[in-house]
Amino acid sequence: MLFSIGLLIVIGYLSWRIAPRESEEDAHVHGAGQVGLLAALALFGVDYFTSYFYATGELMSALHPYGMQKYAYIAVAVIALANVVFGGLYIYSLGIFKQGGGSFAASMRYLGPSISLIVAVVLIQDYVLTIVVSSLSGVDQLLSIFGAYGINWFWHFAIGAGLALLTWFVTIRGRGESAQFVFMLLSIFVLLTIGMLIGLIAALRNGVPPAPDEIIKEVSLGEALFHMLTASMKGMVALTGLEAMSDGIQFVIDKDAGIVAWGKKRLPRLQKVWDFYSGKPGIGRIVQTSFIFYGGITTTFLTYFSIHFNVFDGTFGRTLVGNLAFIGFDQLPGGFLLYWAYQILAVLLLSAAALTAYQDIQAIAWRNVAIGEIPEYIVYRNPKGTFTRPVTAAFIATVVIQLLVRGETTLAVPFYGIGVFLPLTVMAWAMREHIKRNVQGRARSWGLGATSFGIGLGITVFIGQIVGKWEEGGALALVAIIILIIMAHFLLISPIGHRSPQDIHRIVRDKSRIEGQIGTMVEWQSLKVQEYRFSLLVAITRFWALFGVHRPMRYEPPALAGDYDEAMNTEYRRSFLEQYLESQPKKAPRLGGAPREAGPTDENEL
Repeated sequence: MLFSIGLLIVIGYLSWRIAPRESEEDAHVHGAGQVGLLAALALFGVDYFTSYFYATGELMSALHPYGMQKYAYIAVAVIALANVVFGGLYIYSLGIFKQGGGSFAASMRYLGPSISLIVAVVLIQDYVLTIVVSSLSGVDQLLSIFGAYGINWFWHFAIGAGLALLTWFVTIRGRGESAQFVFMLLSIFVLLTIGMLIGLIAALRNGVPPAPDEIIKEVSLGEALFHMLTASMKGMVALTGLEAMSDGIQFVIDKDAGIVAWGKKRLPRLQKVWDFYSGKPGIGRIVQTSFIFYGGITTTFLTYFSIHFNVFDGTFGRTLVGNLAFIGFDQLPGGFLLYWAYQILAVLLLSAAALTAYQDIQAIAWRNVAIGEIPEYIVYRNPKGTFTRPVTAAFIATVVIQLLVRGETTLAVPFYGIGVFLPLTVMAWAMREHIKRNVQGRARSWGLGATSFGIGLGITVFIGQIVGKWEEGGALALVAIIILIIMAHFLLISPIGHRSPQDIHRIVRDKSRIEGQIGTMVEWQSLKVQEYRFSLLVAITRFWALFGVHRPMRYEPPALAGDYDEAMNTEYRRSFLEQYLESQPKKAPRLGGAPREAGPTDENEL
């Protein structure tokens, strides 16, 4: 017992020492919402890293009831391949979209506002469901400690809602504190997992017997292939971390990470490597590089020991990881205490995974307000740089969805997984268009081939998510996405969706307090969406005219967005939209004075 207590103290101290901290000299930068490498790794990687606790369990649960667990390595290989393909795709995209925006920005530039609007809606669904799945997975791990994995659904829901509330509270306190807290948890997780691995190897050497076999259901070859597809799809859900980092790059400080600055001085021969990982895009690329290999390594590790010890989700009332932790830590002195610590850590980490989603909800919400997809009331940024209203709205939606799925993680995963791969596929498509227009020679051929493969893989996985989870709600998830897309278009063409250039400038520069090229990019995107909105209204008017219903247009044609490159090549302090507004004639004030405009912020409101 003394050994385990001492080990936990040492691990906790080391994690606290290496956690990122906000210095006083950087407070004016980080306090506005920008973070460095370690903080970015924590905030935008925690969702991906904590897939360790549920992805393999979901994968194996699709196979072991049918005695097919020995074929799990096929699904693991598919997952590892998807990680490398999509990870490389997003690393490449950061060199083009240095200001972030993910598949939303890429599709707006190369595929048009219609596709981009669909992506924006799907991403909001994806991030909300990330909170739902991570919170409920945390509940599964918590109940696993007591062997109560199959307890009444109400407790799953109640505890899940409580965990979502906790992460909401941490998020609205600011990114600096959130990053430090999550990084400490991740450091403890890595060190304890190494200890668990040592224990599992010892269990192999000591001949610890596997769990008794369960009743196996007989299946045909076709059913076996279907279950293999399901297993592959269930293990891929955490690829959303790639989009999360690309969306969240706007919150990353624009300077070299410490390791890059050190490498430029000490290892100049690797200058190309350091240049590749330099600046704000470089920090994002470092985080995404860690994603490429993590999923394949951890899934292989857990699959091997799961098969050897014949333990899965539900065995002995524990999760798969809970069972392996029980076996591994049992081989170490005071292992029972380490097992409890590991399971409680899993609960905290899975809950903290919601922090990634909360950050990306902020990243996409103010953009959606600017383009006219969400009411302007939603955009409010507090003095610490946090968009509190989108975070609160996401929390409320999370609780409602947790209630609808009756606290069952498996029912929420299909909705989550399907939303992941549509943006990934769109990103591959947009990058293919970029290469087609801007790259020549052999690099063009290789690039088109790689992105075409990415498109094919993304479409295959997207369809596989629906088919593989058909009985668990895959069909309903597809219907839900279609309904959301239709609703998004209705909102856009309604009066809520109208944005004048003055509205866009106020939302981006005054209320969201976004400066530089990020603001310029979103202003251009907003004008493009207003062009799309006007074209939809014209099409609707012409459609009704076919039946003799003639209605006048309520709005004048919007200001033209122009070419993307020309818009982004304007001066840093004066965006193309500011220059446009300055060129417009001033309107004479009405009787009683000029109309009042909304202030830049509502500082006293949540």
